[in-house]
Amino acid sequence: MHSLTTRQWVVLALLTVVWGLNWPVMKLGVTGFPPLTFRMLCLLIGTPVLGLGLWAMKVPFRIPRQYWRELFVLAIFNMFIWHALIILAVQYLSSGRSAILGYTMPIFSALIGAFIFQNQLSKRAWGGVAAAALGVILLLWHELVNLSGKPLGVVLALVAASTWALGTQMLRRTTIPLPTLTLSFWMTAMTTLVISVLAFVFESDRWQEPTPVHWLAILYNALLVFGFAHSAWFYLARGLPPVASTLSVMMIPILGVFSGAWALNEVLHWQDWAAMGLMLMSIASVLWPSQPTEPAKTEAA
Repeated sequence: MHSLTTRQWVVLALLTVVWGLNWPVMKLGVTGFPPLTFRMLCLLIGTPVLGLGLWAMKVPFRIPRQYWRELFVLAIFNMFIWHALIILAVQYLSSGRSAILGYTMPIFSALIGAFIFQNQLSKRAWGGVAAAALGVILLLWHELVNLSGKPLGVVLALVAASTWALGTQMLRRTTIPLPTLTLSFWMTAMTTLVISVLAFVFESDRWQEPTPVHWLAILYNALLVFGFAHSAWFYLARGLPPVASTLSVMMIPILGVFSGAWALNEVLHWQDWAAMGLMLMSIASVLWPSQPTEPAKTEAA
């Protein structure tokens, strides 16, 4: 199992708070407002903010030509599909349940890693995947009847999660010898262009002036999600083993459920509390230090 550095713990904690609280924020942002247009405005503001951050830190922007194709493929699976589909799914589902379905990603990632990329997972890691899966089932307990009437939202969220999982595995294996922030900026810039085209084609007839609530949601996403969270995630995903990076963020859907209950009056049940315990077990399965083996203890003695 993998031990996080102090920096990785800080990044993980901030990422969990920003992304966890963002689910009710997104729900407010797309209520009465075109979802792809909402995402477009977030990206149009957030991408320059991210660029200014790179410039201030003197991070290089240049991508050698031979890496353009690989970077484009990474952007498709890590950002294009995820951002287009999940923001559409949020319109159909509650914020908490959108978070839950979106964060089936770690489960997909572990399965893709094991069966496609031949990752060797320990029994403890498989236990963490099982705990996360059971936690997701518990969190959806009271929504199964409602979800059956909203199949489009469910399908959109699950397709988004599975493609993001594949993208995470690909990012971990990328051969591009450049800083993670550089890759993050250009993937975000390309996503801005793609989402802008989609918003123009499918929603230009519904464009309207955002309300103050919409603007708050847009600025939250622009400054904190695109200005910070995505780069933080790519930093963790590229620096940790896939199962460790993915299961380590399983507190995000829990925070999404509980913040949605607080902000949007979404009802909590005992299953939500049980799921929190299971998610904590899932995180511990990959981040709790392993006991040294007996040979290692003997040699140390």
